Amino acid sequence: MKDVTTLKKISQLLNISISTVSRALKDHPEISKSTKQRVNEMAVKLEYVPDANAIQLRTNNSKILGLMVPSVSYYFYDSFIASIEEECRRNGYSLLILQTGDDPEMEITNLKICRQNRITGLFICITPHTKDIKSFLKLNDSGVPVIFFDKVPAYEACNKVCLADAEAARISAKTILNKKKKKVLALFGDMHLLITQKRLSAFADTFQEEKAKSKLVIAHAHDAEDAKRKTLENLSLKNRPDAIFCMSDEILTGALKAIQLLKLKIPDDVSVIAISNGFIPKLFYPEITYVETSGHKLGKLAFNRMIACIGGSTFVQTLMLESVLVEGGSL
Repeated sequence: MKDVTTLKKISQLLNISISTVSRALKDHPEISKSTKQRVNEMAVKLEYVPDANAIQLRTNNSKILGLMVPSVSYYFYDSFIASIEEECRRNGYSLLILQTGDDPEMEITNLKICRQNRITGLFICITPHTKDIKSFLKLNDSGVPVIFFDKVPAYEACNKVCLADAEAARISAKTILNKKKKKVLALFGDMHLLITQKRLSAFADTFQEEKAKSKLVIAHAHDAEDAKRKTLENLSLKNRPDAIFCMSDEILTGALKAIQLLKLKIPDDVSVIAISNGFIPKLFYPEITYVETSGHKLGKLAFNRMIACIGGSTFVQTLMLESVLVEGGSL
């Protein structure tokens, strides 16, 4: 096993004190340029790497941020993670990424892993079945900021970074109504989630407020496969929907599979609009019209809030990312 290079070893080889080596590596102004050069050249030659554990004990800051998502395979979370990673590199942080699989027990297991690694802060997208967030609030109270994002708890006294869910749903509903569609199938996610509740309420309220003549059919899907099944059921009816709204990319994927299986044409046979991160809609021709909910932009917003909390901000905030309609050819 290769010996680990330490400050002591460098100091012995250069015949200078350990404190001088340490300050030279930190570019301390009291250390001469020639000494700094000698120390840094030796450190490179010996492949010296600072002891992260020692730094953590000395500064009480691991410079590690935890991030929990349902799955890294979803395009929204993939772009959110990429955004957080980019900001971590710029600011000298490392990122510990953990998947929950929408399992609250795995969520608690992952929280223990975060505690063991003495994380500096945590980004968490809760599962649809998370009933109790006391463990996260306790972590926050201990001085480790917790930022809830995307799927957030109803509890108000915590930091949340969200998409403008109600606004996105209203924009989608008004866009459909402007097209004078006769029957609209609106596919939503798990009703246990606040994000679903907000989007459903805003979408349905818009239809009512606009005194829409369109018939609205609401269905719920737990995943892409369920969305495909619900879409097939409705599109197989004699009086089938002429427009479909999908509240997420996952649901959109299932709905589009169903449309392909039935060999229907978009938008001639059925129109489609979704709330989306933007990746999946651009894979199809014509491109799917969507209301943008950018994981990348949300990641930037979440990281900025995290840095503010680490810096000492004690008040709680709920930050919203503005929604934007992106026109495709599916309506």
